Amino acid sequence: MGAEQQYIDIFTQHESLICEHAATVVNAPRKQALEDFKALGFPSTKGEDYKYTDTQKAFAPDYGMNLGQLPTPAVQGDIFRCHLPENNSPLYLVVNDSFYKSENSEGQLPDGVFAGSLTSFAESYPQVAERYYAKAAPTSEDAIVAINTMFAQDGFVLYVPEGVVVEQPLQLINILYGRVDMMANRRVLIIMGPRSQAKLLACDRAIYRTKFLSTQVVEIFAEEGSFFDYYDLEENSENTTRFSSLHIQQAASSNVLVNGITLVNGLTRNNYYVSLNGKHAETTLCGMAILDKEKQVDTYSLIRHAVPNCQSTELFKNVLNDKSIGSFAARILVDKGAQKTAAFQTNRNLCISREARMYSKPQLEIYADDVKCSHGMTTGQLDETALFYLRSRGIPEAEARMLLSVAFTADVLDKVRFTELKERLTDLVEKRFRGKFAICNGCASCASDED
Repeated sequence: MGAEQQYIDIFTQHESLICEHAATVVNAPRKQALEDFKALGFPSTKGEDYKYTDTQKAFAPDYGMNLGQLPTPAVQGDIFRCHLPENNSPLYLVVNDSFYKSENSEGQLPDGVFAGSLTSFAESYPQVAERYYAKAAPTSEDAIVAINTMFAQDGFVLYVPEGVVVEQPLQLINILYGRVDMMANRRVLIIMGPRSQAKLLACDRAIYRTKFLSTQVVEIFAEEGSFFDYYDLEENSENTTRFSSLHIQQAASSNVLVNGITLVNGLTRNNYYVSLNGKHAETTLCGMAILDKEKQVDTYSLIRHAVPNCQSTELFKNVLNDKSIGSFAARILVDKGAQKTAAFQTNRNLCISREARMYSKPQLEIYADDVKCSHGMTTGQLDETALFYLRSRGIPEAEARMLLSVAFTADVLDKVRFTELKERLTDLVEKRFRGKFAICNGCASCASDED
């Protein structure tokens, strides 16, 4: 056993301290997670699912962990806010792996809606927390989910009761903060009651140039007839390694949109697991990454159609430059009896340099005969004819390449179901292609990073 042993030792030696600073419902699955982690070990590059991500290397360094939940220095949440027009909803902060209570999180929400700390939610809604926490993300199937479950102590919860509509999108800022190398293990739990509606924009940011290792488990439960949008924007530092696992359970007639955008990163592994458990459920799963230098994004997804008459649409795009690496391994599973399934999977990649590498493996596994399913993948370079056309109109080559790259990503941004956010993300993407730091409008932190 390699890198695994240090985490087993840390948990064994500090289990009481870990549990002391977490709710009972969060502590309940820890021991089983430890046993599963011992049995699984970190995924190997010899397997197909993690062929291009060396988890042993990623987890081998000795990162610090704030197991005693010592308070962090004061964080001004407003400097991280993405100032979207007419968005007056409160801002929520998670610093490393702990919810950070501030005046920014004291806002007006519809009656019955909870948005805040996992610890507080477990105290206020113990039965609901017990029903949902760790129920969508099994530790027996993924060692990184297991290690997160072993060490997670807090996180963020959004609970929208039956029939409640949250009109304005909420914003969650996940901040990695520390002057020494740090590891954070964060949980996000989303519970959408029947016929409820909400949108959440989650932004990942790293402060300082120290090295960070982040594991995150997001569980989304969409009950019958609910609508939920989850936008995941990564603007971490080049010294950040992030492992994120998102698990979605959908009931009948629910509608979930997930859009993950990576603008700045070091090494990123995004896992998506979607289970369509009720008839007429619909999922839209999409994302994009802009990579340069030696950055890497590894995307894995499994969408399971368990019942008839459901639809899933999957679209991922990557733009790679320099010596960056991207990978996409995705599977759509249509169970026996899941007739009238409509499932569409697309992966498109643009390699700007000859040294960039993209690996793609789309898959369909179908056990029903009355379905409409398709998958497709292309990897290529910029269209030279289009490039020549723009240059012949007097547009400089660098500007022409930027315009074509922005156009390449447009259909991912078109999936955003919130006009002001779509406009803001389009602006950030254009800045990123221009070689500028992706500056959020009005975000003082971004501006200081650029300086």
